Amino acid sequence: MYQLIDGQVRTGSAGEEIDLLDPSTGESLGSVDLASTGDVDDAVAAAGRAFEEWSRVTPAERSGLLAKTAEILESRAEELAQAETAQCGKPIRLSREFDVPGSIDNVAFFAGAARHLSGMASGEYSADHTSTLRREPIGVVGSIAPWNYPLQMAAWKILPAVAAGNTIVLKPSELTPTTSVLFAQAFLDAGVPAGVVNVVTGRGADAGAHLMRHDDVSMVSFTGSTRVGRTVLEAAATNAKRVHLELGGKAPFVVFEDADLEAAVHGAVAGSLINSGQDCTAATRAIVHRNLHDAFVEGVAELFEQVVLGPTRDEGSDLGSLISFEHRDKVAGMVERARGYATVVCGGRSPADGDLAKGAYYRPTLITGAAPDSEIVTDEIFGPVLTVVPFDTDDEAIALANDTVYGLAASAWTTDVYRAGRATREIQAGCVWVNDHIPIISEMPHGGYKQSGFGKDMSHYSFEEYTQVKHVMTDITGTARKEWHRTIFRGA
Repeated sequence: MYQLIDGQVRTGSAGEEIDLLDPSTGESLGSVDLASTGDVDDAVAAAGRAFEEWSRVTPAERSGLLAKTAEILESRAEELAQAETAQCGKPIRLSREFDVPGSIDNVAFFAGAARHLSGMASGEYSADHTSTLRREPIGVVGSIAPWNYPLQMAAWKILPAVAAGNTIVLKPSELTPTTSVLFAQAFLDAGVPAGVVNVVTGRGADAGAHLMRHDDVSMVSFTGSTRVGRTVLEAAATNAKRVHLELGGKAPFVVFEDADLEAAVHGAVAGSLINSGQDCTAATRAIVHRNLHDAFVEGVAELFEQVVLGPTRDEGSDLGSLISFEHRDKVAGMVERARGYATVVCGGRSPADGDLAKGAYYRPTLITGAAPDSEIVTDEIFGPVLTVVPFDTDDEAIALANDTVYGLAASAWTTDVYRAGRATREIQAGCVWVNDHIPIISEMPHGGYKQSGFGKDMSHYSFEEYTQVKHVMTDITGTARKEWHRTIFRGA
């Protein structure tokens, strides 16, 4: 059962079940009973009832409950890691050392941040009035999360919402619902009231669309493709609800002439292959100075060949499978088309035999010689594929980095502090790393420019998305007839 509504785990009522598969083996992990629009209605109604109480809970009490949730999740860390690996096909090492501890740290951060929801101090900005700002929760939040990081995305959606006093209905991907339900259950076990955190697992076209358009949902938060993000915006416009979007990416990885080549090579391998490249911040476009281009390509190709594809529960495996055979075929199709206009230096294929052939694996792939406006360079691949494009001047490098509709993340590799400063100022992305690519921390915001969306996850900046500011203006004169009344009627 993959529905958690009003504190109860229950089956979905859509009358449809789908198989939950381990994409690394193709084996069934059980079936998922899908939510209907009626289930969404029940979840929204439960969240609405819970909001009346939860929005009045003191920050200290909310903080304590979140701290308890973090303790519970810590005690279940291995269960979460195993479940995340099974449903996503990601290596257990990534789940244990990245996904799970990062998610628990998010809970711990927001346990503290819940006590720091402050507004501007009171003051007299008019001679006759005192102004005060109140920061208040919005109401019921409807959140839709993707399949690539289901546990972390559940954390990023739920935590700032409930820490600020909202209640939430989360729709995870029907491909990867397990850890979202486990995560939500921890809040209940910690004593968070029923209805504050709800999970409905259904198809996007049914449950997701209904949640986005629901009249009793005050805000929608969506992480996923830019194409679907546009649909979310259109749906939210029907009743003018607030929208937070974290969409696609095509992150540039800019290697300047003075870069530490070894560091850049290792960074490119790690940054492009994390989560099998199914990461919207992954390094996908290496933009490398022409004097370093060949050595960079040679170094990355050598390391790509050393990456170990293997069983996801094996600590020795570096790279897991893609999320599904369908998605693997999409990635493979883009690479095959690229062979007609570029060079596939290494990879570009799936394992042909053995146990790995039973899963949706795809080998690390390096591509050179593609034009900057070609599909493989411009379009989001969401797989273990890195393209390399040369440049000659810093101006050209920054222009190439910004030559994309996306703007989620980027990195600049250089030993020159002034060059690094220029890159961080001029590259249009929500996060620009210098001499690294991928690390995130709970204290810092995550969110994009351009068609990568708007709004922030993590950090105290995320509260800007999940709260509304109210101006309270109080007369301090006690005068019945105000001077400004004369502008309206002379009797004043």
